[in-house]
Amino acid sequence: ARRYHWLSDNAKNFVVEPHDAIVGDVKRDIVLDMTAKESESCRKTSVDITKEKPKKIKRMIMSIRPAYQKSLQEWMPKTADTLWKEYPIDVLSMPRNINWKALSEVYEFKPQNYEQLLGFKGMGPATIRGLALIAELIYGEKPSWKDPVKYSFAYGGKDGVPRPVNRRAMDESIRILKQAIQEAKIGNKERTRSLQRLRRFVPANMI
Repeated sequence: ARRYHWLSDNAKNFVVEPHDAIVGDVKRDIVLDMTAKESESCRKTSVDITKEKPKKIKRMIMSIRPAYQKSLQEWMPKTADTLWKEYPIDVLSMPRNINWKALSEVYEFKPQNYEQLLGFKGMGPATIRGLALIAELIYGEKPSWKDPVKYSFAYGGKDGVPRPVNRRAMDESIRILKQAIQEAKIGNKERTRSLQRLRRFVPANMI
């Protein structure tokens, strides 16, 4: 889990890129982004998958394994009864805590769109990720794996997560911001207001 802030002044819906900007405490190389426009086909396929019987979904999930993991088929006799199709995965491993009860209930509900699927009780991030992986690996509908976080400004967390606070870097950033305000070609009134806004985010003794 990670902390982030997102801005949505112009959001038309909360399924397809509702954010205008996202700032997080860390930016990662690989992140499943089901809100991306590139994930549209994956979203639709995820909804279609939930209309399959839960037993079939479980079989599909069992057919997915990490690429580094050996398959039992390598040591089994090659007969029609022992061979089944497998889908090695390189990006993320299949989540272990899929909510099978929710999948059984959503099968009866039969959502008409992704928004209804997300709003169904029990459809948490692990289950949504499992459906996305099935959609990509078995049905070929690839989601976006690009991190939607554009900027990472965090200097650390007071609880040491994701890392201890870097006071030197924080002090330097405050100094630069203060200097920029003082040297900006703006009126004294606007300069005072800008410094007051800066004080909201930093200790008073640092301004």
